[in-house]
Amino acid sequence: MKKYFCNPINFTYQYQFNKKGDGFTLNREAADPSMILFKGKYYLFPSMTRGFLVSEDLADWKLCPLEGLPVYDYAPDVRAVGEWMYFSASRRGEICDFYRTKDPEGGVFERIPGTFDFWDPNLFLDDDGRLYFYWGCSNLTPIWGVELDPDTMERIGEPVVLIGNCKTEHGFERTGENHEYDPDKNDVLQLLKGHMAKMTGCSPEEIQDVTPAIQAAPEEVRPMLGAAISDDPYIEGAWMTKYQDRYYLQYACPGAEYNVYSDGVYVGDSPLGPFTACENNPYSYSPGGFCPGAGHGSTMEDIPGNWWHTSTSRISVTHKFERRIGIWPAGFDGDGELFCNQRYGDWPRCVTGKKQDPWALPEWMLLSYGKAVTASSREMPAGEAGDAATAAENGEHAATAAGNRESAASAIGNQGEAAVVDENIQTWWKAAKEDTCPWVQVDLGQSCLVNAVQINFADDFGLVDRLPQGAQLAGETGGERYIEERGFRTRWLLEASEDGGKWFVLEDKREAETDLPHDLVVIQEGVTARYIRLTVTATPYDASACISGLRVFGKGNGSAPAQTARVQALRSEDGLSMEVSWQGDAMGYEVLWGHRPDKLYHSYRVFARTQMEVRALMANMKRYYVRVDAFNENGITEGEVVCVENRV
Repeated sequence: MKKYFCNPINFTYQYQFNKKGDGFTLNREAADPSMILFKGKYYLFPSMTRGFLVSEDLADWKLCPLEGLPVYDYAPDVRAVGEWMYFSASRRGEICDFYRTKDPEGGVFERIPGTFDFWDPNLFLDDDGRLYFYWGCSNLTPIWGVELDPDTMERIGEPVVLIGNCKTEHGFERTGENHEYDPDKNDVLQLLKGHMAKMTGCSPEEIQDVTPAIQAAPEEVRPMLGAAISDDPYIEGAWMTKYQDRYYLQYACPGAEYNVYSDGVYVGDSPLGPFTACENNPYSYSPGGFCPGAGHGSTMEDIPGNWWHTSTSRISVTHKFERRIGIWPAGFDGDGELFCNQRYGDWPRCVTGKKQDPWALPEWMLLSYGKAVTASSREMPAGEAGDAATAAENGEHAATAAGNRESAASAIGNQGEAAVVDENIQTWWKAAKEDTCPWVQVDLGQSCLVNAVQINFADDFGLVDRLPQGAQLAGETGGERYIEERGFRTRWLLEASEDGGKWFVLEDKREAETDLPHDLVVIQEGVTARYIRLTVTATPYDASACISGLRVFGKGNGSAPAQTARVQALRSEDGLSMEVSWQGDAMGYEVLWGHRPDKLYHSYRVFARTQMEVRALMANMKRYYVRVDAFNENGITEGEVVCVENRV
């Protein structure tokens, strides 16, 4: 039986109160997923969830509580070791324990006292019964590995350095949004400049060197300050996969808050190396689309023999670690290269319980991008003049906007109605506070066959002044937080219409007991509709309705777009980047590249533009191959492959 999911995957992402100034930010978070097959079920353990997910089909996930374990420690790792599931998590500077259970849903874990500290752990059991351990999370230190005694979980021998910073050879390791470091967005650097400005009587903008401020800090703090203002990447999130007697050591970089958060991979002939960087790096990379980012995760083979990769995607508006989780098809090609298919990677995807083609095209196209939107009300977006679009008499006023991503391309947060169709999870529509029956409606422009709607809620609380009654902060010093323990309900009514007058129900969750911020409604056989309307009836904390995406999928009535023309690509002098341009009039484009014409394993989705820079190349690769596919509501048209020579 076919089932469908759509990234970010849909479950109850827990709310986090993070200390900020005199108050707290409030947003959902889950990240760093470890996904394994254990005793016939799929288990997924994310950070900051106070629980774990379990599924029998990879589409529907149940959240189970996790008690008696360090749930405030980041990057939980789980592995099947015989009849046991082993668990560990990270806390830098403190001894970290191991835990194990034969029945995770039963909730009883045995503690195995640890003997060393680690961050971003990963346990690996080899076929010969020997146990290995990998860890590391810093822009100062590498990924390490060591063998463990399976009886005591103590180290056998000294740790081995396995993967370090190679940003001068690996373009995808360069930090920053789109791999472009912006010092003006570095909070620590700005604080140091502000401190020096007060001491010297000048403005922060005049400060060019903060070395004196770092040298004035306590000696034990100086390395951390230096790392905090550096543009060196975080090398973190190790995960080991063995395939046909070769060892694939995966790692994340350059930082979780960026759209380019990705997973690279090294390969070797033994669990502790030596390892060589793979030619198709980064093998998990999804910087475009609705919910970008695909770093720090795990790779798993399912029961029918399909491979899947799960990783972390970013929102990073309310808090830099405001994150979500995605799952994509993966696998090994005939040459043993590990790949992950993230083309159209946040569109609906089916799971069948059978062997599947990891490169299968989407069944349904995106219908909602850039379409006209009306809403019952709106809270004025920050910086917009006037006193428009609030709920008027009887809540009947409607504000209309053409959904145009370009108008909000550089903005985040509340951007009005157009944000629900701009394919950007960092922007949203927020209903007016006085609106007691908020709704938002998308006009597809013509009647189409609608097969799925993804409803994405956003969080826009501002700074809250207190924790819930009885709550206490926990976690690592400097990163204290409280993970909400109360349950909430997110309720809504989803309707459709052909003429805007007569409506029929697609899904009614006005009595739901669930709290799902990325719900997916599937009508597999499809319905004919032009208008899609969402009415929100309940939200956590009774907050104003905020929708970052009312994403409609199905099939249009026209033809697929024309093939892209005049595709050109020019490699940078350092070999780490390339400029790609083309001609076309499609709704959007999937820019593909790879180190062979039949291995276009990397992708970057863009809308309403015909040029872009890819900054994720390997300097030592003599040539890359590029193809630009065009898509609209009706289909996908493949482009022609062009070769890009290295200029070095």
